[in-house]
Amino acid sequence: MEFQRKFLVNQVPDLSNYSNQYITQGYISTDPIIRIRQVDDQYFVAMKSFGHLVREKFRMPINKEQFESLEKKIESHFIRKSRYFIPIGDGLTAKLDIYEEYLDGLLTIEVNFESRTQAEHFSAPEWFGPDITHDSRYRNNNLAKFGIPE
Repeated sequence: MEFQRKFLVNQVPDLSNYSNQYITQGYISTDPIIRIRQVDDQYFVAMKSFGHLVREKFRMPINKEQFESLEKKIESHFIRKSRYFIPIGDGLTAKLDIYEEYLDGLLTIEVNFESRTQAEHFSAPEWFGPDITHDSRYRNNNLAKFGIPE
């Protein structure tokens, strides 16, 4: 089970002190949601249930050859982004995504929680922007299909 909230960004902090990863991901299917993802030199396939704040998620590692075979089945654009991991207190980490290519200019933040209650009672730092957890247009599978929402 995944408990997650998603936000836009008001102000980008100095990122020089935070670890980051480069992510490439695509969607084999958006109904059901089946995603392949490359994170640096690691590869995964994942299935996610529909939902917003709470979703089922299954992720499995695959190898580069399997990834390359599956990428031929992508239904829409690949998403390419840099993800920064920013500790925000209480054992939580903000995952700041800076998108590239056709999504250039979009920045989002995801925070994962241990429970629905913890997610619902979270107070975002000032540098976070509007809460888009329940706005389906900002889900990565929809960004891959439709681009940045207007």
